[in-house]
Amino acid sequence: MHRIRGLGWTGKALASALLGCLLALSAAHPAYAAEREKVIVDTDIGDDIDDAFALGLLLQSREFDILGISAAWGDTGLRVQMLQRLLHETGHSEIPLAQGIATTSMTPFTQARWAQRGSMPDPKPMASVDFLLQQIRQHPGQITLIALGPLTNLGAAIERDPATFRKLKRVLLMGGSVRAGYRKSEYAAARPADKEYNIVADIPAAQKLFSSGVPIVMMPLDSTQIKLDDIERSALFGHGSALTDALTLLYHQWADSYQPWSSSTPTLFDAVPVAYAIDPKVCPTTPLRVVVSDDGYTRETAGAANAEVCLALNKTRFLDLFMQRLLQ
Repeated sequence: MHRIRGLGWTGKALASALLGCLLALSAAHPAYAAEREKVIVDTDIGDDIDDAFALGLLLQSREFDILGISAAWGDTGLRVQMLQRLLHETGHSEIPLAQGIATTSMTPFTQARWAQRGSMPDPKPMASVDFLLQQIRQHPGQITLIALGPLTNLGAAIERDPATFRKLKRVLLMGGSVRAGYRKSEYAAARPADKEYNIVADIPAAQKLFSSGVPIVMMPLDSTQIKLDDIERSALFGHGSALTDALTLLYHQWADSYQPWSSSTPTLFDAVPVAYAIDPKVCPTTPLRVVVSDDGYTRETAGAANAEVCLALNKTRFLDLFMQRLLQ
């Protein structure tokens, strides 16, 4: 045995104490006890505000090894600048960014003023399709792709190399509408299934995804229309961390811009798949066969399931998780 001078500890006692600390840390933070889940996020951040809240939840969760974030749809260059600024200001500049396929978009980029104060990373980001396929080849069967916007980048990756794309572990998708459509209030009856934005924006890409053979966990309108009400917003906006300060500014730019819902209460659509990845009990799933019609509906049909679909959210469990993480 060796005594550590000045401390009065033997090597054996010190080893035992260190082991105790590690066990306590693992108990308090399960992510330390198991390998973190490798994720890539594909997002159209900057239009609606829910993408920013979803990324905030992701960044605050130790369960994830974030391999990269990909900008999707519309002005993907400006979205990269927005992501660069958000990651820089919140201490996550090490996360790689990828620039997706630019498209025409009729949806207002509500947070453009904030995004324009970001900068394009140097060197310039890889193209999203190149980045995604590269990462899948490096980590076959290990990557969860969290798709939070129109599926153009995914469709292009499938078109280029369907065999590699099938080596994803799974796709967590916010998109579609199976048994219930859009609604302004949880107290109002839901409309019948609607054409949901992320699907109808690029129908051929969505059709490619649902026929790709990759495991899909689908969070449709049925389960994602959870509001961030005044009480929760006040707690977040008064918290004072770098992340909540950034979310506060982004929220106010969104609220000050054109709002199709004529409301300053955001809906946290895109935060639901991130919460599910942390705790599947937030949104229990049902195996269904879902087909994307040529006019953009996601229809439940007979046959072997090709997706696990969450049709109902546990609102209390979701909000508890969401608020606790963002207020860390």
